[in-house]
Amino acid sequence: MMPYGVAIIGAGPGAGALHIPTLGELDDLFTVTHVTDSGSGKAAALAARLGAASSVDIATALTDPSVDVVALISPPDQHARQILAAVDAGVRGIFCEKPLATDHAAVDAVVDACRKARIPLLVGTNHLHDAAWGRATHHLTAGAGTVQSVALTLALPPNYRYHEVVSDAGPFPSPDRGRPDLTDPRIAAAVLRQLLTGLAVHDMPAVRDLAPQLERVLYARLAPPIGYSVGFVASGVVVQLMLTMLPDGYDALWRLTITTDGDRVDVDFPPAFVHAGSATVTVRDQRGRITEYRHDDQDGYVAEWQAFARMVDGSDPVEYDDIRADAHYAIALADAASDLVRTGGDA
Repeated sequence: MMPYGVAIIGAGPGAGALHIPTLGELDDLFTVTHVTDSGSGKAAALAARLGAASSVDIATALTDPSVDVVALISPPDQHARQILAAVDAGVRGIFCEKPLATDHAAVDAVVDACRKARIPLLVGTNHLHDAAWGRATHHLTAGAGTVQSVALTLALPPNYRYHEVVSDAGPFPSPDRGRPDLTDPRIAAAVLRQLLTGLAVHDMPAVRDLAPQLERVLYARLAPPIGYSVGFVASGVVVQLMLTMLPDGYDALWRLTITTDGDRVDVDFPPAFVHAGSATVTVRDQRGRITEYRHDDQDGYVAEWQAFARMVDGSDPVEYDDIRADAHYAIALADAASDLVRTGGDA
């Protein structure tokens, strides 16, 4: 079988530092044939390195006969429009970075369109495809313990530090956009919503697996300079989300902790943009015994593209209902938390 031709829509760091190198490891499955941006000139530079075509609009990419599937590595507010354009063009598959869409109506529109056209759709939730997460869920199921709480803790340096490490296209400078006025509740609410849909969304499918029915947000606060603390209840499970991001510190910590009535499971994911293998899973039982599950060389970034290939060739089904439910869950949480910040109160 010939590799699928991929059009990369968006030429920022996510494309140059992550997805293009990842596809380079899967050249038996995919080959990048087209890169497009909105006029920044970055697409032409990336395409030249790959021997691919480039353009400044998605319409040109979608009419390129070498393109079989598209990868949307573009700003979130463009995802829904671009998915619908790709469906209209009749592509064979759509890979969309998180989030799928930014509001409930758009989620339904894109999922319905893909399902009606029978076009495979995959959202780039690499943690969900990490083999270590599969082992953690197997442990939770086999142990028959009841989940009591879930905590997602992120301590992150800015992404551009990792862009520079993993990309051979040169440094991606940190953009200086100035500091928003977080004393304005409307601005603070908007910043929180963007952080939740941009970062916490990575693990919302996993959280939804553990606590599927969102009930209420207990508290939601920004943590300057960039961070948040959000607590909510879902299916009777207490969930805490914590993020801190400082310009010159913390090596990355990305940990999902699940506490049951019998043990505690820590899933430590590797830094974003880095091919460092799978997450690590550590289980501590009530007697203090520690069990560490094995570490895989393959990471979730590679695994999600392999899963996408199986969907495109028809080997694996497309979970449209789960895609829809995951997106609605994340948006509902982000909306409720930002509403709490805007109104200035805790539940």
